[in-house]
Amino acid sequence: MNNLIIAAAFYVVVNIIAFLVYGRDKRKAENGAWRTPEKTLIIAAFLGPFGAYAGMQKYRHKTQKLKFKLVPFFLILHCGAIIWFVYLALIL
Repeated sequence: MNNLIIAAAFYVVVNIIAFLVYGRDKRKAENGAWRTPEKTLIIAAFLGPFGAYAGMQKYRHKTQKLKFKLVPFFLILHCGAIIWFVYLALIL
């Protein structure tokens, strides 16, 4: 049970970081500064899709770019994985 709590806390932190990465890149875009590479943003979205999606919506950032249409797919994938892990935790 302790490992489950640690994993959940880590997952929340990763999603918060993804949210902050998208917000920081938006500020950089507005100020004409060096930007976060798109590859980094996609990796952040893959690891923390809830935070990345929230950041995209809040900051209106990267919502029109084709490759960032993957973020909702990552979100659905993570929802499925979470449901699967909860199911496994309940039956074991």
